[in-house]
Amino acid sequence: MIIYPAIDIKDGKCVRLTQGKFDEEKVYFENPQQVAKLWQQKGAEILHVVDLDGALEGRSKNLSVIQEIVNSVNIPVQLGGGIRSLETIKALMALGVDRVIIGTKAIQDKAMLKEAVEAYGDKIIVSIDAKDGYVAIDGWTKTSEVSAIDFASEIEKIGVATIVYTDIARDGMLKGPNFEAIQHLQSHVKVNIIASGGVSSLEDLKKLSEIGVAGAIVGKALYEGKVDLEEIKVG
Repeated sequence: MIIYPAIDIKDGKCVRLTQGKFDEEKVYFENPQQVAKLWQQKGAEILHVVDLDGALEGRSKNLSVIQEIVNSVNIPVQLGGGIRSLETIKALMALGVDRVIIGTKAIQDKAMLKEAVEAYGDKIIVSIDAKDGYVAIDGWTKTSEVSAIDFASEIEKIGVATIVYTDIARDGMLKGPNFEAIQHLQSHVKVNIIASGGVSSLEDLKKLSEIGVAGAIVGKALYEGKVDLEEIKVG
């Protein structure tokens, strides 16, 4: 299981939100490039970067910061937030982003998703952000009428190889992931699942590993010192 340290960017700074609420942010680093280097030094194999402003506005907003992060590390960077077109994907790949994460657009435009998968293969990841079992969109500000399970099955048929699954109610709460929902999803699809939201301890990560997910995104637990990246590597 791969551990993905999360770097969430808002107004050019590294922040964490609680349950995705934009008015509940805490700034951890003024310079996201600095924290990218830190996680690499501590043994990260890949970074999970989210452009929060982009997610809310529907277009990439922190390109210069993303470029700085990519340039400052020599491990892959996967990026999500506001990626709504093939042109944007092409531009981000040109910046050196390794994999892109499509969220809202994946549910709104299956044809575009199919084109992206045909063009970039496993470099395309789909983010399923679930609220009470249903897919949330537009920076988590709205909930669709599509269930997470149905959506996962649909995009698997399109050829998506990896899903980032986030339970919004758990995100930033440090109360543990929604293991039941993750296991339920894992039993319905064969794609790689990266679990996100709620990781609070090494125990949580061990349990996710036992479920068999391909990866786990760790955010607030790293920034608050509840999980040590070097300790995970040793473990």
